Amino acid sequence: MNTILIANPKGGCGKTTLSVNIAGYLANRGKRVALFDMDRQQSAALWLDTRPYDLPIVHSKEHGRPDDGSIDWLVIDSGAGAAGGNLAFSLIKQTNKIIVPITPSLFDLQASQDFIKELIEEKKVRDSQCRIGVVGMRMEPRTRAAHALEYFVSTLDLPVLAFLRETQVYVNAAFEGKSLFDLPHYIAERELEQWAYLQHWLERD
Repeated sequence: MNTILIANPKGGCGKTTLSVNIAGYLANRGKRVALFDMDRQQSAALWLDTRPYDLPIVHSKEHGRPDDGSIDWLVIDSGAGAAGGNLAFSLIKQTNKIIVPITPSLFDLQASQDFIKELIEEKKVRDSQCRIGVVGMRMEPRTRAAHALEYFVSTLDLPVLAFLRETQVYVNAAFEGKSLFDLPHYIAERELEQWAYLQHWLERD
C-alpha cells in the first residue's frame, strides 16, 4: 500500500483541500483509495459522507483499524497545531510520500520552513525511503510568495509540486463531495493544468 501524508502543523494551510483532491484523483485513476481524517474538525470525513455514490469510491480509513490489503493508496489528512506536527513524525514509518501545503504568508512560510527542516532530518527521509514535496496553496506562480517558496525549497533540494490558485472551484466541488477530477473538464480546466506535475510525482516510484 502506498501512503501519502499531507502534513503541516500550521492550521488553515489547505491540508484537507489537498487531501480530498488527491484521493479523488487516485480514485478516478481506478485505484482503491482510502482517506484517513486525523484532524479534529473532521472536514475530510464530512466530504466523504457527502460524496455521491455514483462517483469513483473513496473509502474511509478508521483510526486503529488494521489494513486488510484491499487498499492501494492511503491518503492521510493530518491535524494542525503542535500535536499535528508530532503526529506527522510518528507516521513517517508507514509513509511513502509527504506533501507539505504552504500558503502565501510570511508567518506560514516561516512555520513551514522549520517543520520541513525537521522532516528531512528523519532517518527514513535521509535514506530516500520517503519523499517530500511542497505545494503552494492559494498561490499564483511568478508572485513574490511563489519566488520565496521556490528559493527556500531549492536550498533543501525539494520539489515544488504545484502552485494551486485560490478559486471557488475547489469550494463548490467540496460542497458536493467532489474533487476537481469528478467535474466536467471545462469547469476545472485551468486548475487541472496546475496539477500536472503533482500527478506525475504522486505515481512515480
